[in-house]
Amino acid sequence: MDLASTPPPDRPADALAAVVALRRLAVSLERSAVDEALAQGWTWAQIGAALNLTAQAAHKRLSPGRRRPSDD
Repeated sequence: MDLASTPPPDRPADALAAVVALRRLAVSLERSAVDEALAQGWTWAQIGAALNLTAQAAHKRLSPGRRRPSDD
């Protein structure tokens, strides 16, 4: 999705649908990046710092074993 084709706020149904799609994309990208960082040996402290989170918050939210299916 490029910004030129982003629905304007005066079309709320379309704009909100775009927000949902962007959130899903962000979650997917974040999870993939975290999975790759872990595979490369990054610590939770490093991952947290990269995401502006504490190590504990990053682990709690993003640890593969703690993810909820509904987060997808």
